[in-house]
Amino acid sequence: MLSTDARNIFVLSISHDFEQNIKSKFMKQAAQFYLLVVCFFCLQVGTFCVGQSTIEESSLLKKETVKLLVGTYTGEGSDGIYSLDFDPIAGSLSNPQLVAETTNPSFVCISKDRQYIYAVNETRSGMVSSFLWNHEDDNTTLISQQPSEGDHPCHIELSEQEGLLAVANYSSGNISIYSIDAPGTIASGPIIFQHQGSGPVVPNQKGARAHCVRFAPNGKFLYAVDLGIDQVVSYPIISGKVGESNAQVRLDPGDGPRHLIFHPNKDLAFVVNELSSTVVSLQADHQSGEFKRVDKASTLPEEFDGKNYCADIHITQDGKFLYASNRGHHSIAIFEVTGQGGLKRIAIEPVRGEWPRNFTLSPDDQFLLVANQNTNNVTVFEVNPATGQLTYTGREITISKPVSLRF
Repeated sequence: MLSTDARNIFVLSISHDFEQNIKSKFMKQAAQFYLLVVCFFCLQVGTFCVGQSTIEESSLLKKETVKLLVGTYTGEGSDGIYSLDFDPIAGSLSNPQLVAETTNPSFVCISKDRQYIYAVNETRSGMVSSFLWNHEDDNTTLISQQPSEGDHPCHIELSEQEGLLAVANYSSGNISIYSIDAPGTIASGPIIFQHQGSGPVVPNQKGARAHCVRFAPNGKFLYAVDLGIDQVVSYPIISGKVGESNAQVRLDPGDGPRHLIFHPNKDLAFVVNELSSTVVSLQADHQSGEFKRVDKASTLPEEFDGKNYCADIHITQDGKFLYASNRGHHSIAIFEVTGQGGLKRIAIEPVRGEWPRNFTLSPDDQFLLVANQNTNNVTVFEVNPATGQLTYTGREITISKPVSLRF
């Protein structure tokens, strides 16, 4: 495509060449006529190209839908893992499809190439499953399934190189780490670490309650969040193997830490506490596996006096805004991250449903989607990139017992 400037240069160049080489008046007149034809042609081609460019740019704006996986509790209208089509322009959800029939896949993760899905099966004697995802027919094939070596597994994560798979077993208070030998295949014989202890809130903290596993950004540690003992436990990773714990951070008694995330570009971590309805920011040393507390803030308005249990936590890709879900108050608490980990609560947004478990930000941070377990719906909010505020779009979709959301 020729730009306006390029077309002008092209025409002037032709004009100059003709003026230098054509001497006779007749030939000059012929040349001038020829130049008029060339100019007209260039202008027409330019108009066509600009039109084509506009069409191409318009088509690029009409991005294809993005697949969103939904982990659920089964038995009351759900049969396993579902996929939804998410329109990243309109923020709408459509076309629910069962992609994997499996029991209580309450938390899922996806390989980087999006070919493999890993899920916990949250039952008394838990399991962990992996599936090959066929995108053409939006269906899966079970590849492997292993015992989780604990009760009620509730969280699962792949390491950065995807050679390790970690699982948190809630009721038994232990974590299991598996090798991924062949693509998508969970090996048997995981390494198991059992947590010990209890907390002051009974029955929730009558024993260890492993609730989240996260690999450090540099791959040197695996962190396990334990609700029952009010700790985040660090496990070193050496030569691809997870070793015994060598560090931990103790939160306030009765906090009940549930999930942990990392800041995208600072050595900070954030923990959402289920039992105290708070968020804690931590300075993270990923060379030693140690944390130091920075700040703590409530997820609830001061006037609220009902029961509440926080569930999930996420941060925007620029690290400016942090979100945490409230079950009981049925809302998302919005925080601005200041300085080196300060927390400033700026708003609390109702989720237009009940019992918001996990939620997620869209890949471009333009929308926030919430899985409301008790009202069987996923609701969509628009994110203001300048303020972090959420605005309900009016868009939602019905799905039975949604628990986790993963793009």
